[in-house]
Amino acid sequence: MTIIGASEAHGVLGRDVRSAAGEDMGRIVDVIVDRTGHVRAAAIDFGGFLGVGSRKIVVDWNALRFGKIANKKDSITLELTKAQVAAAPEYKEDTPIVVLGASGSLQPLQAIQ
Repeated sequence: MTIIGASEAHGVLGRDVRSAAGEDMGRIVDVIVDRTGHVRAAAIDFGGFLGVGSRKIVVDWNALRFGKIANKKDSITLELTKAQVAAAPEYKEDTPIVVLGASGSLQPLQAIQ
């Protein structure tokens, strides 16, 4: 058995994501892992208003900064601009996953090793 203290770890699903400039980027709705179980990316429900017109965008896990997320009100910071995320293709299940990298570049998940 492993016990993780409440101050040491927090869930990320449903957490708000903001840009470094404080812009609302959406919320984390899924975590993408590779075949070995390593976390590779996060799917963010981006854009829209109250869930209408939003779309899922996949961002590289390394582009996320978790800083202070001690409670559900704290957001996660994404090191990308709103324009970079808006230009990314939408994530759809059962299609190749295109990951928006920390530099704003797009790469298929299969090509990332």
